[in-house]
Amino acid sequence: MSTVSGHCFCNSIRFEVQGPEKFACFCYCESCQRAAGAPVVAWATYSKSTFRILQGDIHWHRSSPGVTRGHCATCGSSISYESEKRPGEIDLTLNTLEDSSLPKLKAHIWTCDKPAWLAIGDDLPVYQRNIG
Repeated sequence: MSTVSGHCFCNSIRFEVQGPEKFACFCYCESCQRAAGAPVVAWATYSKSTFRILQGDIHWHRSSPGVTRGHCATCGSSISYESEKRPGEIDLTLNTLEDSSLPKLKAHIWTCDKPAWLAIGDDLPVYQRNIG
């Protein structure tokens, strides 16, 4: 099993997780937009049991009922997302991974919240809300 490593913008937090990812997607939901300060966030889902923080401390924030997000308290980098609806899984932002080209993106989700000025320019499946 391959190891995927990553870090926040300021390098205060370093982590690793065992791959491959279970799923990867672009998310346009309003909460991701606000948490990241961006119109879309690319995520990869991994087994939480293989996620290890190697350096620093992630600041955990209960962002909405049943959802916990992790970010760096120093630089603000959005690192993780966990939902009680998917126990045992953790989503990691692709841009915090050392090699963000590794996960194969499979869909666009929560496009009902997508800014009107942002165009989707690939052939991946598009979902107004979440998959399933």
